[in-house]
Amino acid sequence: MSSVFIAGPASWNSLVVLDRLPEPVPHMQFAEDSWETLGGTSAGKALSLTSLGRDVLLYATSGTDAPGARVRAALADAGVPTLWADGATERHLNLMTRAGERVSLYLASPDAADGAGDAVLEAAMADAEVLVLDLAAEPLRLLPLARRSGRPIWVDVHDYDGEAEFHRPFLAAADAVFCNADRLADPVAFLRSRIDAGASLAVCTLGAEGAVAVDAAGDVHRVSAVPVEVLDTNGAGDAFLAGVLHAHLDGADVPASLSAGARSASSVLGTRHLHPLLDDVLR
Repeated sequence: MSSVFIAGPASWNSLVVLDRLPEPVPHMQFAEDSWETLGGTSAGKALSLTSLGRDVLLYATSGTDAPGARVRAALADAGVPTLWADGATERHLNLMTRAGERVSLYLASPDAADGAGDAVLEAAMADAEVLVLDLAAEPLRLLPLARRSGRPIWVDVHDYDGEAEFHRPFLAAADAVFCNADRLADPVAFLRSRIDAGASLAVCTLGAEGAVAVDAAGDVHRVSAVPVEVLDTNGAGDAFLAGVLHAHLDGADVPASLSAGARSASSVLGTRHLHPLLDDVLR
């Protein structure tokens, strides 16, 4: 039985490090570095929870093409239990800077499934303590099933701007909301709005400044980032959520859970992959 059921993207990504993000004019730039690796926000969360010893089941979509085979093999070799839907393999081209700035170009993205396997998914959700549904077409389709399960739903809306329509069904279903501050003018105000809407926890990551959270009582909590030499920032937000969730399931209060999230986030900043579990898998 899995303690956490995660639905969402597992992708094959090409990462390109530049001295600056491209300007919107025709020009040429030289890459400082580039590599291919496993990506996807749900894969990142599953890897971090697996490394923490938490039982997890990742439900994702991939094809039988070469990128899909790489995605499936990497997660299997890293010890992440998975349930696969057949479809297009998600692929990204991430343009990065050393400062952690990123432009993600989606080269391929899977559509929602036809529902033929929903009985298996409903059983998996019923077995879980918490459901994590990430932003993608298939998790969006699963939201009604997730709500019927009665299990707490955690969502990560990433760089939500407070207005985008696609995110709203996820926010409406969420018991816990995570985001980053990239496009929010007032993160605390947004977090309070989620508590007022019925969430029991709302958290915003602030990059090198740590994170801020508002709990069900309306109290504000802050945590500093753990100092670490940064090689690559991909997966840090996913690892933060995983650390908070793992501690929460162990009965920790909000401050202790945030500290666990900060430690978990720091653990992935020194690898070129989503998580150090992949260092021996992807060479």
